[in-house]
Amino acid sequence: MIEILFYILSALTLGSAMITILSKNPIHSAIWLVVSFFSIAGHYALLNSQFLAMVHIIVYSGAIMILMLFTIMLMNLNISNEISKPIVTKITAVVAFCLVGLLLVSVLAQHATAIDGYVNSGQDYQSIEVLGKILLDEFIVPFEMAAVLLLMAMIGAVLISKKDKKTV
Repeated sequence: MIEILFYILSALTLGSAMITILSKNPIHSAIWLVVSFFSIAGHYALLNSQFLAMVHIIVYSGAIMILMLFTIMLMNLNISNEISKPIVTKITAVVAFCLVGLLLVSVLAQHATAIDGYVNSGQDYQSIEVLGKILLDEFIVPFEMAAVLLLMAMIGAVLISKKDKKTV
């Protein structure tokens, strides 16, 4: 039963992520991204990590997507005003995407044996107390870097959406 649910959630995640990329309307794309986030939270719940699933729903599906929707609406993206990209630019983007994907697959293939070295420490990472100690002891630098990155993204969204004053 859990395997069937896993495959359903995986298909939903991949399908909604694909529709997010292929959608022409940015609002529809953002909504499909929310569906993808909810299905990823379902994966966390399947891994018996209910706290992480709830935080994922609150942070990503809630706060981040609201910020993205406000940014999309403030930028006033209009498809009719969009200039079509030349075919050379599209081909270059596809080639760059394939090269980056190939690089990622090759790096993962070389380091796939790291999974064999997994040792169960016996600690319950479901506990909020243990999770807080790990985040604020071992992973304080990445935790703070993520906070700074989110702050920079918010400042960038405000600056991009700021209207230029035209001299009359």
